[in-house]
Amino acid sequence: MKRTYQPNKRKKAKTHGFRARKATKQGQKVVKSRRSKGRKKLTN
Repeated sequence: MKRTYQPNKRKKAKTHGFRARKATKQGQKVVKSRRSKGRKKLTN
């Protein structure tokens, strides 16, 4: 059986990357909340 997680850096960046987050209102909210929380990593 094929494993469920097939890593792909480009796809990951396209869906969860910084630019992908900033593109939507909700994504901007995510980045903002993570900044206020003091996260070391904002996005993947």
